[in-house]
Amino acid sequence: MERESNAYNVESKSIVGLGGKPKIAYFSMEIGIDENIPTYSGGLGILAGDTIKSCADLNVPIVGVTLLSENGYFYQKIDENGNQIELPMQFAVSNFLKLLPTTTSVKIEDREIKIRAWYYQYKGVGGYIIPVFFLDSNIEGNADWDRNLTKHLYGGDNKYRLAQEIILGIGGVRMLQTLGYTTIDRYHMNEGHAALGTLELYDQLNDVEKVRQQCVFTTHTPIAAGHDQFDLSYAKPMLGNMFPDFILDDVTFENKLNMTKLALFFSHYVNGVAKKHGEVSRMMFPGYSIESITNGVHSPTWVSEPFQRLFDKHMPGWRSDPYILRATFSIEKNAIWNAHMEAKRELINFVNKRYNIGMNYDDFTIGFARRQTAYKRPELLISDPERLKQIAEKAGPIQIIYAGKAHPKDGTGKESIRKIFEVMKTIQGKIKIAYVHNYDMMIGKKMTAGVDLWLNTPRRPKEASGTSGMKAAHNGVPQFGTLDGWWIEGCIENITGWAIGPEKTEDRESDDEIDRYDLYDKLESWIIPKYYNDRDNWIRTMRSCIAINASFFNTNRMIQQYVLNAYFR
Repeated sequence: MERESNAYNVESKSIVGLGGKPKIAYFSMEIGIDENIPTYSGGLGILAGDTIKSCADLNVPIVGVTLLSENGYFYQKIDENGNQIELPMQFAVSNFLKLLPTTTSVKIEDREIKIRAWYYQYKGVGGYIIPVFFLDSNIEGNADWDRNLTKHLYGGDNKYRLAQEIILGIGGVRMLQTLGYTTIDRYHMNEGHAALGTLELYDQLNDVEKVRQQCVFTTHTPIAAGHDQFDLSYAKPMLGNMFPDFILDDVTFENKLNMTKLALFFSHYVNGVAKKHGEVSRMMFPGYSIESITNGVHSPTWVSEPFQRLFDKHMPGWRSDPYILRATFSIEKNAIWNAHMEAKRELINFVNKRYNIGMNYDDFTIGFARRQTAYKRPELLISDPERLKQIAEKAGPIQIIYAGKAHPKDGTGKESIRKIFEVMKTIQGKIKIAYVHNYDMMIGKKMTAGVDLWLNTPRRPKEASGTSGMKAAHNGVPQFGTLDGWWIEGCIENITGWAIGPEKTEDRESDDEIDRYDLYDKLESWIIPKYYNDRDNWIRTMRSCIAINASFFNTNRMIQQYVLNAYFR
């Protein structure tokens, strides 16, 4: 049998799986699987893409379902005053995806909407192929509003969002069955956006327990605003007879359909994405059994080319088994440093060429890149510019590289970007700061590999997991971060990085003043002096990041846990 044989065959309209048809369907509103396909906004989508990749590497029989989002999330431009400007992405879909002849449909307010699918295949390290289907409502015959439903990721008003989730959940289940996926054992909902698929399964099986046995749910946010809710005044008419009245009390809150509660109700296995997040989720949704599987990242995707060459030389096999990265302890320190400096020069050249900043290769460089929103506290590092300048004068030169998009409706997130630009103007000359526009996978790869220190400052306990620091660890870049999400598990003080906060007080909410003091004190007294004056020990920390954190916080380990705990239990 050819290794390519589990790809979709248009002529036969069937799916042939290597060793059988896929058994798991993975639903995610966004899947960031290729840097040329901009159908993702950030961490959730990148995690989904990394999940698919590790399934392919491990020969896990899974199929991915998402929305096309042909105008992407948005293209970010920032003016000289730090004002974010959102533009549609220019994405030539047919360059990267193959349109299939198969269609299905959903009903919204008794209006039939046709859906088609675009096909993408990802090939793992051993040649195993995972199919991913991108759902698209832009079909002739659909009304104009309906044709736009799969154009903008997280766009429009609440009715637009609910319509998108009807297409993803209900339409996704129907599309898979139309394509020939009739032997799915598990439907995995990556966040609550796909929860309406449970209603389609219930409509077919007419048995709550049978639906539960097939459904797995991963929740990703400890923030109430991150759990989609839709007023019943429009949700019930939009769903029509797909919404059974007997579940009303179990899946609603304050007269709103709660997508997280819907997913919880119909799932036999539920997990948060870090140990602490599992605890927080159990407090948010008492009465449900919520486990935890800590996130990871796809090692071959996020290891930079210099480190790929280094790992290939010293640890062949790391791509298919990242646990082998434990052997990084045996690699000479100068080889680690040389690989880092090659990645750093690439990043600095990129920033200087794009923004004419004049950053130096040898200066201590801090990176901060993620969704710009208030709880991430992007301005904490620069909240006292005078103190920061004093640290640079005393401990050694500092450079800072920022990146990240604010949601178009997140006013405080946009204000954070403006604040960074304001400080850039006042501090420039003493400390070089760059803000890289339109943060995406390509920029993420450069930054997590090329900075000297990765900064993560979420306000506890609002970070579910966070994965950017895991990507940095794969490239020997230590993290300096709040003890929240994955960092509670990954931080070994002065060995894999440093904690922000006077001690391990992860059960308390963050205090901005205490965290600001500790951030500046550790930079001045410990971190920057170690970088400039004790390079041997600094490289030892870099090596520990790879050997300890990268070898564990990867999606291969994560998928093995899903297989054992959720998929085939």
